[in-house]
Amino acid sequence: IYADPAKRLELYFRPKDPYCHPVCANRFPTSSMLLRVSRRTKKKQQLDPEEQIQPEVQYEMEILGIVTTVYKFQGMSDFQYLAMHSGPDGKQTSMYDKVLMLKPEKEEFFNKELPLYIPPPIFSRLDTPVDYFYRPDIQHRSGYNNPQVSGENLIGLSRARRPHNAIFVNFDDEEIPTKPLDAAVQNWKKVCTNPVDKKVEEELRKLFEVRPVWSRNAVKANISVHPDKLKVLLPYLAYYMLTGPWRSLWVRFGYDPRKHPEAKIYQVLDFRIRCGMKYGYAATDMPVKAKRSTYNYSLPITVKKQGSHTVSVHDLKQGLGSAGTSGTKKPPSSRYKLKESVYIFREGALPPYRQMFYQLCDLNVESLQKIIHRNDGTESECTERDGWCLAKTSDDLRDSMSLMIKQIIRSTRPALFSNTTSSEDGKEQLAYESGEDEDDEEEEEEDFKPSDGSENEMETEILDYV
Repeated sequence: IYADPAKRLELYFRPKDPYCHPVCANRFPTSSMLLRVSRRTKKKQQLDPEEQIQPEVQYEMEILGIVTTVYKFQGMSDFQYLAMHSGPDGKQTSMYDKVLMLKPEKEEFFNKELPLYIPPPIFSRLDTPVDYFYRPDIQHRSGYNNPQVSGENLIGLSRARRPHNAIFVNFDDEEIPTKPLDAAVQNWKKVCTNPVDKKVEEELRKLFEVRPVWSRNAVKANISVHPDKLKVLLPYLAYYMLTGPWRSLWVRFGYDPRKHPEAKIYQVLDFRIRCGMKYGYAATDMPVKAKRSTYNYSLPITVKKQGSHTVSVHDLKQGLGSAGTSGTKKPPSSRYKLKESVYIFREGALPPYRQMFYQLCDLNVESLQKIIHRNDGTESECTERDGWCLAKTSDDLRDSMSLMIKQIIRSTRPALFSNTTSSEDGKEQLAYESGEDEDDEEEEEEDFKPSDGSENEMETEILDYV
């Protein structure tokens, strides 16, 4: 705990009880000294029995060191939950010997009939008393409607989602929209209040003229626009594909990729960096680290983190990147731009995240483009799984990309592959990986889905517009 300044010191009153909830101490800097004090008592000889003689006391002090850090327990002790059961007569019976497995047990141990015991899933997140100021009922603007609560979802939202009025299209839908919703037009007109916004709108129009299908990350890497304004601008110029080979992508109004075979280069590829001992490296050896892990989740015992900078209404009205931001490090023209690596795959470079959504035209490797264009001129049918490409094209692309990434890791950390053999064996291993073990591969890859804050999670983007 001392080595990590972000951790709090835990004290368990019953260390051997797994259900014991700790109290936490906060870390404080100090400038104190550690002293050793010795008290010596020397008794004097008593000549007269009636006379009381006080013993002679001497103190000796020695400085042992300097204390720079102290931990203070300033919070209250939380609820303590014991593994007990109350009988009909009110007598308490301990259940520790019934619910704790201290040694390997036989099947009978797990089939015993026991009273219901459900410990709390979480304790209080605060250990200091706070004043809760009750607020009056919120006065909503005219036209506000409470969120709908159905029988399947009894837990309603605290507020209605801000509508961005995006149009969602499934692969099975017969018609595609040719213009935005009136509400989307009005939303953008309200936000577009300065020349910077006009310029961004024109830049995005030109992008959709050059290429009718874009991912949000690709747009953010080509133009500098604040994410909050991009949420309003995209539904004004394009619709969102929910399913099919163009899922999670924005398509220009009036363009139907299902009717144009040349649109196969805009299809999406869900690529995840493979990890496991059969690939030669474990999760801890991955050069691309996960954004967050359940193993490091220690919210109740960590120091409160600083909140992210919130965007004010003034910032939105000023264009978020105009002359008012001249003091920032990045120029306004690139303040909100992402790096090209968030949507382009190049040989010799690692992806920034463990899961990426690439468009096929953004795989800048000649061998991968050959796989994509194998059926040029002979496309006959657009399917929901493979689009205009040949069957299992996505699998072939993933295999080739995984082999490239494995070679990058091999070059940066050769010790991991000390037992590997020639490149021919590598090809055999690749064929084995993409063959019979397909099910195992999917199970392992499930562990590396992007986290909630990932730039590549299509579910996050959908929730922005629902």
